[in-house]
Amino acid sequence: MYLFSCLGGVIECRLHSDVDKGEGQVKYVLNGQGATSIFTIDENTGDIHATKRLDREEQAYYTLRAQARNRENNLPVEPESEFVIKVQDINDNEPKFLNGPYSARVPEMSPVGTSVVTVVATDADDPTYGNSARVIYSILEGQPYFSVEPKTGVVKTALPNMDREARDQYLLVIQAKDMVGQMGGLSGTTSVMVTLTDVNDNPPHFSRKSYQFSMSESLPVASVVAKIKTLDSDVGPNAEMEYRIVDGDGLGLFRITPDRDTQEGLITLQKGLDFETKSSYTLRVEVSNRNIDLRFLSLGPFSDTATVRLIVENVDEPPVFSLPLSKMLISEAAKVGTTIGTVSAHDPDSTNSPIRYSIDRNTDLERFFNIDATTGVISTAKPLDREVNAIHNVTIFAMESLHPLQVGKCIILITVTDINDNAPVFAIEYETYLCESARPGQVIETISAMDRDEPQSGHRFFFSLTAEAAGNLNFTLRDNKDNTASVLTMRGGFQRHDQTMYRLPVLIMDGGSPALSSTNTLSIRVCDCDPDGAPQSCGSEASMLSAGLSTGALIAILACILTLLVLVLLIVTMRRRKKEPLILDEERDVRENIVRYDDEGGGEEDTEAFDMVALRNLKLVRESGGKTRRDVTPEVPSLFLSSRPPPDNGIFRDFIWDRLKEADVDASAPPYDSLQTYAFEGSGSAAESLSSLDSLSTDSEQNYDYLSDWGPRFKKLADLYGHSDDGNLFAS
Repeated sequence: MYLFSCLGGVIECRLHSDVDKGEGQVKYVLNGQGATSIFTIDENTGDIHATKRLDREEQAYYTLRAQARNRENNLPVEPESEFVIKVQDINDNEPKFLNGPYSARVPEMSPVGTSVVTVVATDADDPTYGNSARVIYSILEGQPYFSVEPKTGVVKTALPNMDREARDQYLLVIQAKDMVGQMGGLSGTTSVMVTLTDVNDNPPHFSRKSYQFSMSESLPVASVVAKIKTLDSDVGPNAEMEYRIVDGDGLGLFRITPDRDTQEGLITLQKGLDFETKSSYTLRVEVSNRNIDLRFLSLGPFSDTATVRLIVENVDEPPVFSLPLSKMLISEAAKVGTTIGTVSAHDPDSTNSPIRYSIDRNTDLERFFNIDATTGVISTAKPLDREVNAIHNVTIFAMESLHPLQVGKCIILITVTDINDNAPVFAIEYETYLCESARPGQVIETISAMDRDEPQSGHRFFFSLTAEAAGNLNFTLRDNKDNTASVLTMRGGFQRHDQTMYRLPVLIMDGGSPALSSTNTLSIRVCDCDPDGAPQSCGSEASMLSAGLSTGALIAILACILTLLVLVLLIVTMRRRKKEPLILDEERDVRENIVRYDDEGGGEEDTEAFDMVALRNLKLVRESGGKTRRDVTPEVPSLFLSSRPPPDNGIFRDFIWDRLKEADVDASAPPYDSLQTYAFEGSGSAAESLSSLDSLSTDSEQNYDYLSDWGPRFKKLADLYGHSDDGNLFAS
């Protein structure tokens, strides 16, 4: 039987067996959890000691086994006994907030006692033993705004009407203390960041009671003419605005909407402005919150009003046409100068500048139309052809005389009406085949017609044979009365050997007034046909085959012809190579740009090697007398002393006036003056002809002996044009 006795504090127990008489014959042995590592036993006395401090939070119980043995033979003297050592708890752990620090949100203006967040602290000590694990909560920082329930840890609001606009964040420090908060207890703390969320407790209001803005009368529709700043201390959806115009003289002309990003009031233009009609507008606008919290309606009306005055600034506007798009009709039979219609424009400004009209020639490249610059009357300038262009889309410019840069424009659609000026013709190019086996009265072709005209009542064509063909014995024509006609045979027995091709003249007349007609020739080929009537062989091809020429013979003939063509091409090529010009003499200075040829003359492209002025009038050179230096280019007096009749002033004036009108209406021209210079070529030449054709006769008065004095550069000309000893040109 064992006897156990233990002392608190540092673990100390004693194990004693009844067999042990104190003679040293018994020893004690300890086994189990923590034996030898945590607990040791004195084998002589049975005293059990703990070798280190125990922590209940790590292990609250240890199960050990003890036994008394004979010291000499190590045999047990008593059965093994099991016992449990329970670690008694002490208050050695402070409370901890495992989820801290905390953050919470609560609406502003919340009533007292509104729950914000719940904090929880845990204590590792034994909750079943004493008060070591009993925790009490208290608030160290954050009063008097918030409080905490001591037992539950629920944080609540402690003051009413907390305003986010005054302060939006609060930092709380919450303490948890064990031992029910008594002296000597351990404690832990955590922080709670409380953020006040916004509610719509502030009405919007304008920064000023009256505003004034200026705007140009040329602003396009939908332009923003003013931005009104509105103040609201709330944020997010609680600061979203709604605007409306409640009064004023521009109710239908302007509109006010909120800016999505800044919530400013944007006043936009709904219609065009005109300074001359009205120069200022006054509006009374109202702003209100879109999302209103009914709990705070007692704080006052959630809206505000202000007065906005809009001043219209005058700008120089371009002329305005009475109709931006006009439609006009003109017959294609109209003569040149026929009036088509009139356009009208006016200056909307108070200056009321006179208007000049012109046609945008980019829309009338062929200049079919003219417009009177003063009256705006549009007339034809060329004959019109509806079949070439049925509708002309022409742009008309209106320019202020006092301010040429101000240009308005309109579009006129000129429709050319039709007249009967085109004769009908065959609808297609017909290829008509006639079988040798055709019977009399057989239809061999059905023809139709087309007419470029478009009569309002539709086309009506009449078909007949011409007077010359009406009496033929081979074919006849039947008008089907539906704008088609049938060609019929009058006999049978057609043979290719007799005639391979027949030409039938057909007269086609339209139903216009006056009626127009044309003669169209229908070619009919005689063919050999199969039993189904499909042509097999026609015309000369069949004749050749019947004459006995086989396909192989035809191929041989074509091969011979190709061979002869190749030989001819080779001969021509070799002859051309023999006539190629000589290679440039390498000893000559290539900078002279003189190329030697076997034929007469050196070409007219050489204009850089010497002064061409000397050759313009050889009479002046001869009259100058004396010889010139070879190393100096001869100087010739002015060649423009001779008089000639002046150009026709009317032609010159019309030409320059047309160019002036084009420059005035050219929208792409730069906005500054430009100088355009025109020269009149006229007829004749002061330098007279440079040709040598007149000098071939012996009666020519030209003397070219001086060319030999100009040096080696002109030796070739001197040899060609110089006089020989017998006085004949082109000395041999």
